[in-house]
Amino acid sequence: MYQSEPRKELREVVAEPDRLMMSVEDYLTLDRTSVEARYEYVDGYVYMVAGGTADHSTMSINLTSLLHSLLRSSPCRVYNSDLKVRLSQRRFVYPDASVSCDQRDRGSIDIVQFPRLIVEVLSSSTEAYDRGRKFAYYRACPTVQEYVLIDTQRQAVEVYRRQEATLWTLHSFGPGDQVELASLSLNFSISVLYENVKLPGKLWITCRSKSQGYRSSKGVKFLLQ
Repeated sequence: MYQSEPRKELREVVAEPDRLMMSVEDYLTLDRTSVEARYEYVDGYVYMVAGGTADHSTMSINLTSLLHSLLRSSPCRVYNSDLKVRLSQRRFVYPDASVSCDQRDRGSIDIVQFPRLIVEVLSSSTEAYDRGRKFAYYRACPTVQEYVLIDTQRQAVEVYRRQEATLWTLHSFGPGDQVELASLSLNFSISVLYENVKLPGKLWITCRSKSQGYRSSKGVKFLLQ
């Protein structure tokens, strides 16, 4: 969270223990002039965007590189986490990747205003937020058609797809699957997202029954993914 003193040039800034409250105009000024940090803006409050791990960065690059190649002959463009996305007049975020197929999201802009697809690479510190409140913010944006969550602990991708204004369906993909992004008419192997990424090892647990008195070496093994 952003906790330092408000900048003197910003107007009507209210400091709180874990966040800043300011106008949209002052947020945009802060974010555009900041050299060492990026900030998200939600309903009047400003939050500093945390950094990620090497694997998180690798997976993000794998995804954006893949989408850039697959979308080369289409009117759609993929953007990485350097470009913020406007979800409403009072919500600006930095997803790990976004795709827009609107000609207005081109050129020297620094805000994507018409996102079609949003991607977040999960981490232990942000997973609850990405699945909860942030997903609600994305659902409220009328141009967003799919929301993709990429797991960093195992080969798993979740695609939430808008069917109607308020109806979304979940499509899960695992090892060996072809991930489908219906909003972009694309399919690709899930394994591509995990290239050069070392996933946590698998853990085996042996459970022995009471009838064996816990003395026998025989038992049932469970694999924890």
